[in-house]
Amino acid sequence: MYQKMIFIKNIIRYRGGNLKLIVGLGNPGDEYKNTRHNVGYMVLDHFACLINKEFNKEKFNGSYFDVTIDGEKVIFLKPLSYMNLSGEVVVKFINFFKIDVNDILIIHDDLDLEIGKYKLKYKGSSGGHNGLKNIELHLKTNEYKRWKIGISNDKRMETKDYVLGKFNQEEKNKIDEIIKISDTLIPDFLKLDFDRLMNKYHN
Repeated sequence: MYQKMIFIKNIIRYRGGNLKLIVGLGNPGDEYKNTRHNVGYMVLDHFACLINKEFNKEKFNGSYFDVTIDGEKVIFLKPLSYMNLSGEVVVKFINFFKIDVNDILIIHDDLDLEIGKYKLKYKGSSGGHNGLKNIELHLKTNEYKRWKIGISNDKRMETKDYVLGKFNQEEKNKIDEIIKISDTLIPDFLKLDFDRLMNKYHN
């Protein structure tokens, strides 16, 4: 509770600077809630609760809110299109709000990282992730910042079935620990050089 009050206290009137965009990827609808593919949604829902905010606005098929944290104005966005159309939503927000690609962070699940692991990256391939493929298609670049959160993989299952499945309790405990890192990682993203951010949260 004390930490939550600190965050709320730091939400102050915007005094300038670049507008940031933090995007959590996932699929809309109750049937996809808490599935492996919705880790991005889960992070943003947790952080919104932490700072006492709600996703109470909609635009361009995206659910969002905007807030100022430590003097930095930021939009938190959950695309409401399905995963493979995420880029359409992201690029509309970028163009409408005139956001520099260098000021966006995409939070998403990653099959190539074990559960309990995460990684910050400047750029890279989509790794077969349909949301990232569509973002790259619409941004016309793979040079955008991302926070990859491991969900492991099960080669005995079809990839689609695996990513749309839910975590067991042991897995959920590990994911919850990663999600809590957003308490400090997101405010640090807003104020730190990305190299410093990667060094601080090296996992």
